[in-house]
Amino acid sequence: MGIGAGIFLIVVGAILTFAVNVSSDAVNLDLIGWIMMGAGLVALLVGLIMNAQRSNTSHREVVERRERGTEPPPA
Repeated sequence: MGIGAGIFLIVVGAILTFAVNVSSDAVNLDLIGWIMMGAGLVALLVGLIMNAQRSNTSHREVVERRERGTEPPPA
């Protein structure tokens, strides 16, 4: 999951927790909303950590050079 998915889960969880006022004996929408907000927060933190690690990588270019005079003369 990335940063966008984490934000999406937080938003949907907040809507279920704070904006929906439907009572049901089978499903507790408040609890589902809190779980979705927690999962969204975890996904957001993991996405931010992965982006931070990706930007700290270093790249090194290796160039092989062959000196003239070190090759054996052609036969």
